[in-house]
Amino acid sequence: MPTRTSRAGPAADPGDAFWDALDGRERAALRAVARPRKYAPRAPLCYQGDDSDHIIVIESGWAKVVASSADGHAVVLAVRGPGDLVCESAVLGRRERSATVQALDQVRALLVPAARFTAFLDAHPGVWMLVSGTFVRRLDDAGRRLQAHVSAQGPRRLAILLADLAEMSARQGAAGAGGAVPIGPPLSQEELGSWMDASRETVARALAVLRDAGLVRTGRRRITVLDPRGLRAFADGAFTL
Repeated sequence: MPTRTSRAGPAADPGDAFWDALDGRERAALRAVARPRKYAPRAPLCYQGDDSDHIIVIESGWAKVVASSADGHAVVLAVRGPGDLVCESAVLGRRERSATVQALDQVRALLVPAARFTAFLDAHPGVWMLVSGTFVRRLDDAGRRLQAHVSAQGPRRLAILLADLAEMSARQGAAGAGGAVPIGPPLSQEELGSWMDASRETVARALAVLRDAGLVRTGRRRITVLDPRGLRAFADGAFTL
């Protein structure tokens, strides 16, 4: 994960992941109370409905957040990547977990027992603001995507999602030749459809439109954003295809 040696330097970017926003002293203290863990693709980091006995900081790899309804229908809610704090809201709210977090690829992480994490926060009160900021940013993101679901159709709705994923991936140094950004999380068309509340067929048609416009290139569970600025402009409604 990218490192920042001290919070005395430039202020953290609002888009920074939790770990990236910690200073060196805080990282050392959190690592000291954590256990390193590895998760194979599709392995759960935590289960919906379980008791909240730990939090996780992802060091490398990607995971999806999935919620299941009473009838067993699963919906992708979010994707988390390097530096992100996961499984934390239930710990801090002292309630059962509201979603499952599942590895999309090989994930390396730090697992911190709940009591040790709250003790860490008490010993480093400034980190509470980082956790609060994470909550607020995720609520804002969820609200923005909900609005997009109402106001945008097929290609533009997918463009909003892919533009966000490209920005997440670019922060991990994923930009390639000519500014192209390979999307880090290896999401299937079914998973993208679940996230944007659309069928796999709708996703396939939307990808074809974006591909024909030269905005993306696709492969099996791989999407490369060829023109990040153009994709964001289309997502924001600056032009139509």
